[in-house]
Amino acid sequence: MTQTIAALGLSPLELLLVLSGLVLTASRWLPVRFGRGVALSAAAVAVGSAIVTATAAFRWQLLVVFAGIAVGLVLALPVLRGRPRTPGKRRWPAALAGVVALVLLAGGAAAGAALPVPAFPQPTGRYPVGSTVRQWTDETRPETATDDPTDRRTVVAQLWYPAVPGAIGQASRYLGPDPEAATVASGVAGYLGVPAFVLDGPAQARTQALADAPVAAGGPFPVVLFSPGLGGVRTQNTAWAEELASRGYVVAALDHPYDSAAVVLRDGRVIATRVSATGDDAEDRRHAVGWTAIRAADLSFALSELSRLDRDASGMFHGKLDTARAAVTGHSLGGAAALQALRQDPRFVAAIDLDGFPYDPAPRRFTRPVLALTHPLEPGESPDYLPRLTGVLQLSGTDAYRLEVPGTVHLSFTDAPLFLPPLPSLMGSLGRTEPIRITAEASADFLDATLGGRTADLADRLAALGELSAYRGGRPNAITARRYLAPDARRRTIVRTERMTWAQQHDSSSG
Repeated sequence: MTQTIAALGLSPLELLLVLSGLVLTASRWLPVRFGRGVALSAAAVAVGSAIVTATAAFRWQLLVVFAGIAVGLVLALPVLRGRPRTPGKRRWPAALAGVVALVLLAGGAAAGAALPVPAFPQPTGRYPVGSTVRQWTDETRPETATDDPTDRRTVVAQLWYPAVPGAIGQASRYLGPDPEAATVASGVAGYLGVPAFVLDGPAQARTQALADAPVAAGGPFPVVLFSPGLGGVRTQNTAWAEELASRGYVVAALDHPYDSAAVVLRDGRVIATRVSATGDDAEDRRHAVGWTAIRAADLSFALSELSRLDRDASGMFHGKLDTARAAVTGHSLGGAAALQALRQDPRFVAAIDLDGFPYDPAPRRFTRPVLALTHPLEPGESPDYLPRLTGVLQLSGTDAYRLEVPGTVHLSFTDAPLFLPPLPSLMGSLGRTEPIRITAEASADFLDATLGGRTADLADRLAALGELSAYRGGRPNAITARRYLAPDARRRTIVRTERMTWAQQHDSSSG
């Protein structure tokens, strides 16, 4: 029952509110002998549900539902008073009002379903998941976004980690505790150019992780650093992070101040984004190179802080973080930052780029594995994206993979499908949870292989999720590429070999 309601995008109380409004409206046309009882019951349920939702879990869509209930209540007044229905031609105003009530109730329900409070999938791994937030300041780096010479670079990190079985606690709020959740939702809405109330669903959502739960016994656990998309916030890939944590990883996602839509610091200060597109492609790319460099430095700094947490004998993560097995990941611009951090910081063992255009101005050959997930490109869409990405993957001295996931769009690799309107242009065609499952499954397979050493069937496992291009580094003037096509359960494999000179590689990746 809970899964069915989640699929409808309405909470049980909201569904009860809509149904009671429909019954109340229909009671006008029921026989008087039992219509009064039905109307009284429906009115009581509708009013009670309205009071609870308005005070405890109000969403803007409920205003439309409330209006429909009000019209239904007016229609039901004669029934509630025990009066007979209006005879003859005078029935048409009531019929018109009934149609209005039905339209309002259905419209409010549809709006609620289109922009739901996200229901996070239950992680499938062996561990329950805990979550906690840390704030770190890099005293060695000035904050370049301000004019204050004493200001130092600060980042906020949220950690998802394996928790002790049977841990008891409160589920973490998706966008942070009150009032941070509303502040972040408003910041994200402002960045997207939509009214703040549009994101009241994510602001109310709770996830599958328990806030500040004790860390599971055992370990140390491999760590995964994550950088969100341009203007994105640290929680934008929560479902992905929770799934990885349930499988034995510690995921640390960053808020990048002055880039993320809104960052709430420990002292209550709110730092709004200062990044935006100018409309000039050359200028935007120049800015993106600078933002990527800052993010890459943030990721390396965060890895150092995780090492410090592991050494802190008084902290909850003492001896739990295996920073010698660390992967760097990100979505969109964060994916570009992950690729650059992998090149610059030898402590990172592997990287995952979730649909990110590489902005590294000085890509060089590297010896660590990379996985890139991409959406199918429409004709004419970002014509230099795949050549640039392929050029970077071909620089790998070991295994590198690009997985194109059918039915996805750029935002499919985030939590956005859980709460965006079900439009293919916004969330793809895979539904609300399937793109998140695929992203997490591909990431876990890759991390299990690169951080856990289980490499035997990695290509086959990835190929089952989409169309895979695999690159194996060899001699400086040769590359072997394999493409696996997986249209259905009966996977077909096509193997092709490309040989390119180093100069040709450089030409193809120059973008």
